[in-house]
Amino acid sequence: MSFYQTLVNATEQERAYLLEAPMIRRTFVGDFTLDHYVAFLTQAYHHVKHTIPLLMSVGALLPESKEWLREAVAEYIEEELGHQEWVLNDIAACGYDKEQARASTPAFATELMVSYAYDSVRRVNPLCFFGMVLVLEGTSIALAEQAASKIAGTLQLPRKAFSYLNSHGALDQDHIKFFESLMDKITDPADQALIIHSAKRFFHLYGDVFRSLEQPHGLTKKVVVEEAIA
Repeated sequence: MSFYQTLVNATEQERAYLLEAPMIRRTFVGDFTLDHYVAFLTQAYHHVKHTIPLLMSVGALLPESKEWLREAVAEYIEEELGHQEWVLNDIAACGYDKEQARASTPAFATELMVSYAYDSVRRVNPLCFFGMVLVLEGTSIALAEQAASKIAGTLQLPRKAFSYLNSHGALDQDHIKFFESLMDKITDPADQALIIHSAKRFFHLYGDVFRSLEQPHGLTKKVVVEEAIA
């Protein structure tokens, strides 16, 4: 069995914890509001903005023996640049102030997930980051485009409010194939165990991010003032 498939099988229970988050179930039955979607986008911003710094840390900390993986990280960096701005633009398209979102404080669950990512990469091993890749990109493939369609239909939002979800559904299909090929080159049992462990943790942490979406997002709806025609 390939290591990628071993990784998927080994994290089945933790993946279920994520997918059983009430907000995910509510999304697919239409039991949500604009505030829930904006809360999701706000927390997405607060973790997506760390993708590039984390990838840079991974690239810097990988040993020379994994130069092939450092080159792959460089490709990831190029493709992930600016994605946090996509999220902010979606928030603006929903009628909220994206600069207020930028300046907001992340939910505890989001802050904890990001903190764990930095800690595991810098203190334990840079390979831990690939557990996060499995969780975030694998979840995008499973949910993103379907969720965008359901949210758009329920809330009647414009297409420009879904640049993050729509792009990641399609983009991450290519990413996960690339990721699969990388994981199948990881042959050291200790390295494999590290990635499995971190993936388990990230599934749980990301599941808690979704569980936090019931909390108020704290953003203020922008008031559009139309100029009177003279």
